Amino acid sequence: MTAYQMLVAVHVLVGVVALVTFWTAGLLRKGTPAHRNTGSVYLLAMAGIVLTGAPMAIVRWVDGHGVTAAFLGYLVVITSTGVWVSWRAIRDKASAVRFTGPVYVVFAVLSLLSGAGVLALGMKVGAPLLMGFSSVGLFTGALMLRRRVQRERLGAKPRWWMVEHYTAMIGNGIATHIAFLGIGLPRLLPSVDGTVLHYLSWFGPLAMAIVAKLVLDRRWKPRPAHAPSGAPRPQHA
Repeated sequence: MTAYQMLVAVHVLVGVVALVTFWTAGLLRKGTPAHRNTGSVYLLAMAGIVLTGAPMAIVRWVDGHGVTAAFLGYLVVITSTGVWVSWRAIRDKASAVRFTGPVYVVFAVLSLLSGAGVLALGMKVGAPLLMGFSSVGLFTGALMLRRRVQRERLGAKPRWWMVEHYTAMIGNGIATHIAFLGIGLPRLLPSVDGTVLHYLSWFGPLAMAIVAKLVLDRRWKPRPAHAPSGAPRPQHA
């Protein structure tokens, strides 16, 4: 087994751990020790994916597969961003200013620039997959920079850190499932590979993530304060 094959094997192994712990943490009651511990294992697995994915991208570049290398590098950037944000949102929940510090800005700029680069690359080579998926980095980077500018307003929102945490975790889930459906599954079951599965495996998790985000936002939306029952009603002239 070559060094690159060993690297891929480790990447696949930590990917399996990430997939299992993602759903385990998602199904456990939020805030419990089991949820926190499983979530920590998931983030460590995602960090392992990043650490093994970066050299894989470099190897592909050296081998002359520039488009593949660029896209792998892009996935490393947006995955790293999601992992960092989901972790720091909990650690910095007492201060939105600290949360949106210099490291936050660096990840925002990297996401935005890498998204723009993948969009340009997709247009150059005529790859709808690259063009469509570039929206993740573009949207994430722009939204993060906006939150940085409006960080005082962000910190004033009830449970802002919870929203940031689960939004980033949804993004991590996209990466986890795309890696399994788009890369791992066709290798395990070559007979199911095909054009339809190819695009479904990339854009299916993205669509499901949008639905999950809308549902969770509705669930955690701050409820308007109700006036006391004995409060006088306004009189109309």
